[in-house]
Parts: sequence; structure tokens; C-alpha cells
Amino acid sequence: MIAREQIHAVLDHPVYDAEGKKVGDAKHIFVDDATGLPEWVTVKTGMFGTSESFVPIKDAALVDDHLEVPYPKSTIKDAPNVDVDAGGHLSESEEHRLFEHYGIAWDDAWQQANQPGEGGWAHGGTGTAAGTAAGMETGTATGPMGTAEGFTAGSAAGRVADTGDEAMTRSEEQMHVGVERTEAGRVRLRKYVVTEEVQQTIPVSHEEVRIEREPITDANRGEALSGAEITEAEHEVILHEERPVVETRTVPVERVSLTADEVTEEQTVSGEVRKEEIEVEGLEDPDDPDTPRSRGRGY
Repeated sequence: MIAREQIHAVLDHPVYDAEGKKVGDAKHIFVDDATGLPEWVTVKTGMFGTSESFVPIKDAALVDDHLEVPYPKSTIKDAPNVDVDAGGHLSESEEHRLFEHYGIAWDDAWQQANQPGEGGWAHGGTGTAAGTAAGMETGTATGPMGTAEGFTAGSAAGRVADTGDEAMTRSEEQMHVGVERTEAGRVRLRKYVVTEEVQQTIPVSHEEVRIEREPITDANRGEALSGAEITEAEHEVILHEERPVVETRTVPVERVSLTADEVTEEQTVSGEVRKEEIEVEGLEDPDDPDTPRSRGRGY
């Protein structure tokens, strides 16, 4: 179980599932109304961190700079949707649905929390210093029920009452920004056939009929006088021509492939952090030059 003193070490830090996969970053911690002990942690999930999923924190462990929970990532992302901003408090029906989703028996969990001895974590550590008890009471009264604000107010008051000195510790949240590698899209090569019209000019030849006349000479007189003197005759000449013949052949022309280049760009992220301010009441007029400046210093 995560102790109250470890809440600040959990917020805005990575959360890993039972298989060592990162689920997201811890955003809120909800504490029990009666004991003030951490009970649920919300994890920012989704591609852009737009969703928050509730995860039981009782069996979680803080390892180095991250939180490990004994549930798979898929179970956490499929947790029932709960409005985190609805008053900062879980209703009984919402908590019932979360217990059922994670396979936790409501009655068994309540009996285990209230059993005698150290096993009953709902007893809240009786017998601790008076400052710690006062801090828990103040946190329950001032902060939203079941949220980290109650822890902040309660722990601050508890530290002042318990130390017995006149010093006060001021705390603040720090924003830690990291990157998560996710799938942004897919690109594939697809080859398809396109038919286009191609024109090409080539030379073609053909035969044409031409009449040639030659006079009768001594050289051809014999051929001219052979045969009948007067007769009818017919002579046929076959003409030829060339015609274009189209034939296609498939030949390789180029190779096309996809290559992914990693490009680094600057992106600005923003977030809200909380910090404690300390002021002193009961001082004299701060504009009076005789007033010691060390007594009215702000932190």
C-alpha cells in the first residue's frame, strides 16, 4: 500500500502494469473519507492523455520513480468511466462498479479493512502522534473528500503540530514531462494497373499500279508478234502494302520502396502545478520602515 507521505512521489509519475508496460501518468489520488488513506489512483490514458482510468492503489508498489500496479494495461484502460471533476468524490455506486471491474469483492474488502490488528488498514494507524491525527482531521475537513487536496492540507497541519518548533515546511509540485512512443498512422505501397493511350509514327509502304508504254523495236518485235493478231486478253497484277502491327512487352522500369525518417520537432506542453504559500498574520503595518522585514517575508 502507498503511504500518505508517498503521495507526492506518485503524482505526475509513470504507472506501469503487471507486465512492466507503461500505462500512463498518475494524475489524481483519491483517499478514503474515513481514514484518509490512499485508495484509488487515476491514470492518464489515451493517445493524447485525454482519459483517466481508476486503479486500486492498495496493492500497488512505488519502485524507483514509478508506480507498479498488479493489473494488465487492457484492464485499466477498460475501467468504468468516472467523472473525475464531479466534486472530487466517488459515489458508492461508482466505487461498486470499479470493485466489480477489478474483481474485488466489496464485502470482503470492507471486512479486511476493518479487521482487528495491523491487517485492518481502515483503522488508520491509531496511537500515532497528536500532530498526525490533527493533520488527518484538518485534511478531511478542508480538502475535497477523497482527493489529494485533503492530504495536502492535512499533512501540512500535521507537520507543524508534530515537530514542536516554529518552522513550517513549504512544498510545491514540479512538472515532469516525458515522451511516449505511439503509433501515429500506417503507410502502405499499393500497385495497380492503368491503361493509357500511346501514339507512335512509323513508316509503312504499299504498291501502286503504273502503266508503262514502250514502242516496238527490233529488240522486242518477236515478243510483240507472238500469238494471235487480234484477240482479247486480261492480265492481273497483285498489289502489296505494309500495315502496322502492335505488340506489347513487359519490361521493368524502376523500383519503389518506403523509408521512414525520424524527424525531431519542438512541442510546447503546459500543465498546472500546485504550491503552498506561507503568510504571517498579526504583524504591524508592513509599510512601516521600523517593522523588521524578516518577520513579514513571504515564501
